[in-house]
Amino acid sequence: MKPVTRIQSRTAVLADENIDTDRIIPARFLTTTTREGLGRVCFNDWRYRSDGSDDPAFPLNAPEARGCEILVAGRNFGCGSSREHAPWALLDYGVRAVLSSEIADIFRNNALKNGLLAIVVGAAEHRWLLDHPGVELAIDVCGQTITRPGADPIHFELEPFARHCLLEGVDQLGFLLHHTDAIREFESRVEEAA
Repeated sequence: MKPVTRIQSRTAVLADENIDTDRIIPARFLTTTTREGLGRVCFNDWRYRSDGSDDPAFPLNAPEARGCEILVAGRNFGCGSSREHAPWALLDYGVRAVLSSEIADIFRNNALKNGLLAIVVGAAEHRWLLDHPGVELAIDVCGQTITRPGADPIHFELEPFARHCLLEGVDQLGFLLHHTDAIREFESRVEEAA
């Protein structure tokens, strides 16, 4: 994982509510344990026509949404089944942050563990973001703020361990491996005491 300290991008908006993990990545694509390539099937059944061509009705296929790294989603984003493939697909697609007034807990935890910033904002801020697609935002992970033009910054909360891992660019296993010497020392003390 790369450290996530600051994300600056225009926003793309998917205003639909209750976008579940099967909509993010359909179950038939969950046969892989690698993250690479999942971006091409992200929102697969919503994004493409039956002939495989881009569906112009899908909001992220609009020219102004291309290259946006911040996704503003409708309420209750990431609900449904727990699948780590959903944040993997979003990251591989190019999304680095998801903002919503409500993000399903399991999805949010999976996202943060994999370097995808999942931020819950207040209802008023969420409405503003939905009403301003394409706005340029700057997300500061250390300061836990979102800067937006012509409006007050948005403050958000991150669990301290998740924030630490994002800023350091490590997942839970990487965090543990970074403390291998201390773990060995502890194990030695326990063995000697036994």
